[in-house]
Amino acid sequence: MPSRAVLLVNLGSPDSTAVPDVRRYLREFLGDERVIDLKPRWVAKLLVNGIITPTRSPKSAKAYEEVWTEAGSPLVVTSKAVRDKLADTLGDDTPVYLAMRYRNPSIADTITKMKADGITEVLLFPQYPHYAMSSWETVVVKVYEEVARIAPEMKVTCIQPFYEDADYIAALHEVSAPYLEDPDAHILFSYHGIPERHLRKGDASNAHCLTVPDCCNTCSAAHSMCYRAQIMKTTAAFVKRAGLADDRWSVAFQSRLAGEPWLTPYTDKEILRFVAEGKKNLVVLTPAFVADCLETLEEIAGEAKEDYIGAGGEKFQHVPCLNDQKPYIDFLAGRVNQWVNGTTPTATHATETSKTLMK
Repeated sequence: MPSRAVLLVNLGSPDSTAVPDVRRYLREFLGDERVIDLKPRWVAKLLVNGIITPTRSPKSAKAYEEVWTEAGSPLVVTSKAVRDKLADTLGDDTPVYLAMRYRNPSIADTITKMKADGITEVLLFPQYPHYAMSSWETVVVKVYEEVARIAPEMKVTCIQPFYEDADYIAALHEVSAPYLEDPDAHILFSYHGIPERHLRKGDASNAHCLTVPDCCNTCSAAHSMCYRAQIMKTTAAFVKRAGLADDRWSVAFQSRLAGEPWLTPYTDKEILRFVAEGKKNLVVLTPAFVADCLETLEEIAGEAKEDYIGAGGEKFQHVPCLNDQKPYIDFLAGRVNQWVNGTTPTATHATETSKTLMK
């Protein structure tokens, strides 16, 4: 019986499109202090439980209905396919487990199952290419908390954000290449937005992020925990590999909440600007996501396309995420095999990093 395993963790989804299930999911998700980190916590809880969740649940339920499949949530269904294909690639000696940060399969239930299966060594592989306190960090901290509670003897090694990993960029380019062939198309990299405040919070120096001119391209230790710097590095590496001219691409941010400044420019505003400038052919990549989900399928492939075409755009294509395509499975397998062989460069200081985040 294998004692070593891989744990993939992604964001999660409601258990169904029913409003009560969506409400539970939003309460858990938005109630995470690393997602909405307002202080004191009673203010955040009042905002989430008294205002945001009641008003957003019916709207979100309708949005999920637009993308739901017969098998369930696209994110969960795709993540299960990734787990199964990776397990097939790795073989019986290295089983693969899957958990979601919010709802099911939960991290606690999955770790309980791993313990029962005799797993003592785990490679944690957060399904986020970039660091953000509301994505990568909350997954890592939650896993370490649950392991300490449920299976303290279990040794966990964590893959660090892989935003600039050459093999990841190669996989991203391979699945995107067919959509880049039209020389008349403008390429938009649409990343999930975060509050500007989160960037400043992650900058231990308090003197670099959004303070230094061209901060993302100015070398700094802050970049190790700077989402914006990392997504810019992903974009630059992809652009170089794809050979895109500077005037053919741009970056924008989607999925913001009202009430404070978020990273700009905003995707919904940019696509309308493109039409006004005569860019009638648009290809949108969403590299912050490794699996298609509500934010890519409903917000981009659905709503953004409708807005773009409605404003006068002529051609709109959303590039599917890496999903369970072979280039991504091969990338994951490569990193797992490095861990098995004791040569995982991206996991070097993961345990200490996570302990620091938990303080």
